[in-house]
Amino acid sequence: MPKENHDLPGALRHYRVLMESGDFFEAHEVLEEAWHPLRRERDPRRNLAKGLINAAIAFEHLRRDRPKSRRVALRAMGAYDRYQGLCVEGILLFDEFHACCETVERIRGEWRI
Repeated sequence: MPKENHDLPGALRHYRVLMESGDFFEAHEVLEEAWHPLRRERDPRRNLAKGLINAAIAFEHLRRDRPKSRRVALRAMGAYDRYQGLCVEGILLFDEFHACCETVERIRGEWRI
């Protein structure tokens, strides 16, 4: 059974607040710091967190509106899409992950990506 990462619950809540305020780069930073210890564990939350990190980066690229931003954002959202299905009841921190995924989907609808 995966160990609980005590930084992860707070990071997920902070990620969501930052995403809702449009601070996508900082959301990426906050969650990436909490993801770092998970990256070498055999824990499905590792990839789910990675997908959320990629979603934040996708929105940041769109916000910056540089040449090729949309293409880069679509590629980053592809990583989110690959891992979103790991957000299933029964995983540790399901409620926090689920709330983050709902936030990503809402923002995704606004950006039409």
